Amino acid sequence: MFDVIIAGAGPTGLVLAAELRLHGVRVLVLEREAAVSVRSRALGLHVRSIEVLDQRGLLERFLARGRKVVAGGFFAAIDVPWPEDLDTTHPYVLAIPQSTTEQLLAEHATGLGADIRRGCEVVGLRQDDRGVSVDLADGARLSARYLVGCDGGRSAVRELLGVGFPGEPARAETMLGEVVLTTPPAEVAAVVARVRVDEKRFGVMPLGDGAHRVIVPARDLTGNRPPTFEEFRQRLREVAGSDFGVHSPRWLSRFGDATRLVERYRVGRVLLAGDAAHVHPPTGGQGLNLGVQDAVNLGWKLAGRVRGWASEGVLDSYHAERHPVAAAVLDNTRAQVELLSSGPGARAVRRLLTELMDIDVVNRRLIEKITALDVRYDFGDDRLGRRMRDLHLKRGRLYELMRNGRGLLLDRTARLTTAGWHGRVDYVVDTGADLEPPAVLLRPDGHVAWVGDDQRDLDDHLRRWFGAAA
Repeated sequence: MFDVIIAGAGPTGLVLAAELRLHGVRVLVLEREAAVSVRSRALGLHVRSIEVLDQRGLLERFLARGRKVVAGGFFAAIDVPWPEDLDTTHPYVLAIPQSTTEQLLAEHATGLGADIRRGCEVVGLRQDDRGVSVDLADGARLSARYLVGCDGGRSAVRELLGVGFPGEPARAETMLGEVVLTTPPAEVAAVVARVRVDEKRFGVMPLGDGAHRVIVPARDLTGNRPPTFEEFRQRLREVAGSDFGVHSPRWLSRFGDATRLVERYRVGRVLLAGDAAHVHPPTGGQGLNLGVQDAVNLGWKLAGRVRGWASEGVLDSYHAERHPVAAAVLDNTRAQVELLSSGPGARAVRRLLTELMDIDVVNRRLIEKITALDVRYDFGDDRLGRRMRDLHLKRGRLYELMRNGRGLLLDRTARLTTAGWHGRVDYVVDTGADLEPPAVLLRPDGHVAWVGDDQRDLDDHLRRWFGAAA
């Protein structure tokens, strides 16, 4: 019997597996696809996900395989530069294919001891007070104390669980492909510039290895049926007036602009994360990042429950914290889709918003939404709930001290203690830390759980998040 079974070996499932392994939890990841995917629907990581990688000691591996991009255009493709002083040491997008991201995350998870099995499709589940049994398509049955569905927008776990998935169906679809073009780059760029004046859902992006990612609006709704190569070429001719001599498709797909959010992230011993819990258009590049951040929020809480020190309330806080975040992402993607439409009203609003984004506070607010820097969980105190940026300390950088996935008390007073929570919370005295409060308690996900200098108050918050003192 495993402690946790994770359905889905995408970025969300792989990050969750690694987070659980940091706490010694026995993890099995089941992936329906037998072969590792070469598709890269997502092409980048936003600031908060980059910070998470830094906090776990993975960033250098990703930087070696990706490219830093400092550019505007991430909110509704409005080309306004980012503010220069975002509250982060990583003010950029990391351009990296999803296939590479998954490879690096799989290496990290297996290096920590996670078991990943491919070609394993979940077709049934049952749960009781003791655990969850999972039926596979090949007739096998596996058991675990908890099951987490990280198996995408068409999640089998969500369907089997029977939890509501309300929202709006797709009104439009977009074709996406990685292909080779024979038309000269200058001519392609000229066509793209002309078409995008009125059609913001059209684009061509070189991938650096002779291939291009081409995005073109579909004519009809098909339920996300993958297009044939001839359909793709024909639609290019209709929208751009040329198919650019396209050939040698690596893969073709189609996505819609449906927005849906699951009613509950947890039902008993079964939980949902990533696209299994929320689907929305890829506008702004937030989907993969939202799932990664779900996993980092859930990992330590579920590990604490498995290990016996976290309360049911701590595990329930996963839904309480992440459901509103996903709802906000769905709202901003809905707004962006409207701004990308070609009607005269939408174009007028787009022109107005472009002017408003020249105002720093407006631009900052929108970029913080896209990058998840604006996320603050409601802990009943305005000083709490936000993630803390990296700091330079006498012992090194703050994020370097968070790589074991435990909580952290950063104490400028040298008078406090976390002695009863050894192994759950690390204690660092740094009188030179660039902090306003005298001491800060950080959760393993990097969010501020307490500030102050009173030991009794600190103990209350330690018990709330990390259980009773040993």
